[in-house]
Amino acid sequence: MLNTTAINKIEQEKDTLIELAQKMWDNPETAYNEVNACEWTAEVLKHYGFEVETGYAGLPTCVVGKWGSGHPVIGFLGELDALPGLSQKVSTVKDPVEVGAPGQGCGHNLLNVSCLGAAVGMKAEMEEKKLPGTIVFYGCPAEEVLTGKVFMARNGAFDGLDCAFAWHGGNQNMISTGIHTGLNSAIFHFKGRTAHAGGDPHNGRSALDAAELMSVGANYLREHVTSDVRIHYVYKEAGTAPNIVPDRASVWYYVRAMSREAIEDTYDRLVKVAKGAAMMTETELEIEFLGGCYNTLPNKYMSKMTYEIMNQVEMPTYTEEELKFADELNKQSSQYEAFKTSGQLDNGPIHTEVKNLDPVNSYGSTDVGDVQHICPCIQVRTACWNLAAPGHSWQITACSGRSIGYKGMIYGAKVMAAAAIKMIEEPEHLEKAKAEFDAYISKKPYKCPIPMDVPVPQPQK
Repeated sequence: MLNTTAINKIEQEKDTLIELAQKMWDNPETAYNEVNACEWTAEVLKHYGFEVETGYAGLPTCVVGKWGSGHPVIGFLGELDALPGLSQKVSTVKDPVEVGAPGQGCGHNLLNVSCLGAAVGMKAEMEEKKLPGTIVFYGCPAEEVLTGKVFMARNGAFDGLDCAFAWHGGNQNMISTGIHTGLNSAIFHFKGRTAHAGGDPHNGRSALDAAELMSVGANYLREHVTSDVRIHYVYKEAGTAPNIVPDRASVWYYVRAMSREAIEDTYDRLVKVAKGAAMMTETELEIEFLGGCYNTLPNKYMSKMTYEIMNQVEMPTYTEEELKFADELNKQSSQYEAFKTSGQLDNGPIHTEVKNLDPVNSYGSTDVGDVQHICPCIQVRTACWNLAAPGHSWQITACSGRSIGYKGMIYGAKVMAAAAIKMIEEPEHLEKAKAEFDAYISKKPYKCPIPMDVPVPQPQK
């Protein structure tokens, strides 16, 4: 097994790292409201000798820690936000700490700390060997609404990076080599005119009619887009009472696809549908564009190099209690029978191998994609919850607040730190990663999806 100064340092400091992850789990904060997570992360970075700045790149809850000087400049992409409504105790049955409250249903408490741990380990080895280079840790807000890193990119946060590493907890140990979709997000607000729905409906102009007609048009649009496109929506406002013609209605849309070209084409057509609905109902339309993100662009060379290292880093082992906990969670999952029938649970309730580098595309999205269009960047995934855990679920919250999650978090930190050190000690790896990146981006340069006139959301007090 690989045994380096960086790996040993992460192991030595795991109690401090776990303490930060636990505090974030105990105090989950939603997108752009990560005030405590930002402060606590800054404190830990200062403890380890990083130069720290909060409110970075114009985002109030963004924290950055830097150490070293010169090139290569290597970034680690932490994330701070939790998910609304996914409060959950460390339990094998659904049991929220507080009904309706947020929870770490995507494991961002682990994500933030795994990347921070990698920076700490890397710093120790660079100091010992007197290696050149700069480490930049980013505590990024609002990944769950897919705009945090995009605002950061718009404001220059990632300029000057030579490469970057991201990490995410999962149900498998792997390097993400498939494509995740990009996205546009917007709320369509319709304004009409109230009237008595029974007494004088002819005097009303229904905003709800407009929103519903838009949804009808959007559903017909699905037939005439490329197969990678996904369109989904929820109503935000739909009137107050049946006997009042609604003068206000709003519907929130996501448009996803495997490329920015497909996203922008479909979004433009969706806007035309909304304008048509407003015209048909004689209502006014206001579009609140919330932002967008790119599809992912994993660097194949970096992925292969890190995969080889991942197979050399000692993998976590689990106690009987941890295995029993994961097994009980699997049995609670809606995916249990499918996982059992396919044989995916034959080797145990938690993944204990490294999955091959076979690319698997995903129709989920992440704003890591924007960073991957600015510099060579990959995302490492390690097992932090039970194999059959559904995405964004109470089961993930439960595992993210106990030892199963923390073991995967530390394992991921070691893999990233070891890979980053190799990029410095053997510069040809960085050169090959950059050559691959440059060949792609020269044909499709990055253009931030969020215009400068869209304001950064502020913390809700």
